[in-house]
Amino acid sequence: MADRLPPSPTELIYLPEPSWLPVFTALGLALTVVGLFAWWPYGVIGAIIAVVSIIAWIRRVSDETAKLPIEQRPSLAVLPATPLRRPRAGE
Repeated sequence: MADRLPPSPTELIYLPEPSWLPVFTALGLALTVVGLFAWWPYGVIGAIIAVVSIIAWIRRVSDETAKLPIEQRPSLAVLPATPLRRPRAGE
């Protein structure tokens, strides 16, 4: 019983790598909105930061999704043939 290994996984779970790009996008959009009401150079700087970070974010996501397999073979869970607990007397 101890020499049996669990079966190899048949499905993969996709977890993206951590990134600061959403933070930079939010910062750029916030500066753009501030620039509309305060001083126009803030808006220009914010728009540049937002556009650059959005483009980098899209490229990074497309690179990560390109590494994923096209198809995955789903597996079915095998239910045990015996009950998990024994019935008590009188049940």
